[in-house]
Amino acid sequence: MKILLIGYGAMNQRVARLAEEKGHEIVGVIDRTPKASTPYTHYNSIAEAEAHADVAIDFSNPELLFPLLNDTFHLPLVIATTGEKDTLITKLEKLSQNMPIFFSANMSYGIHALTKILETAVPLLQDFDIELTEAHHNKKVDAPSGTLVKLYDVIKELRTQSTPVYDRHDKTEKRSKDEIGIHAVRGGTIVGEHDILFAGTDETITISHKAQSKDIFANGAIGAAEKLIHKENGYYTFDNL
Repeated sequence: MKILLIGYGAMNQRVARLAEEKGHEIVGVIDRTPKASTPYTHYNSIAEAEAHADVAIDFSNPELLFPLLNDTFHLPLVIATTGEKDTLITKLEKLSQNMPIFFSANMSYGIHALTKILETAVPLLQDFDIELTEAHHNKKVDAPSGTLVKLYDVIKELRTQSTPVYDRHDKTEKRSKDEIGIHAVRGGTIVGEHDILFAGTDETITISHKAQSKDIFANGAIGAAEKLIHKENGYYTFDNL
């Protein structure tokens, strides 16, 4: 498999290493600030590179990715960018008429499994308050994480009256029944931790996922790419890939 990388930060550097270990080839990189030490050809657009690649894997940001999506091309895409989720999904769903596209806010299959567990837990625990907490390293720029937003979306589908609450420090009132507390922690080199707390009367249940290495996200993207290149045009997630 010949892979074009969109973005060349810490995640796609891992993708490059792990993909090459699996026998795949990195044909080039699209990045806003080309690094002299990058051992790959630099391209300015997906269209420019697609003749050399089977698939593009994106771990970047909306500022880099969105302009690239405005070009005309037909290369399969694995997209892991977080931020501006609704706008991004709308763009990808439209583009997927011309190519297969896979999107996930978190490339860990364990996180996908966590959403399925959540779909079962929320209806069973209707009278429990829910609080969501995520923790990441001190270099992560967005908060809450795209993964926590994904988890909240699962809850919102099942508790339509839910309201996200991001900050309680200036409130002088008790928690409402429909609140979903959303909390972000940043520090050190934490790879990624997500906790869903169900708090009832005299009992609590916590469902947790803790990433022990960023390799799980890189391997998830590579695995998605390996399947995606054999798919028909369409919009894919972990649910239908």
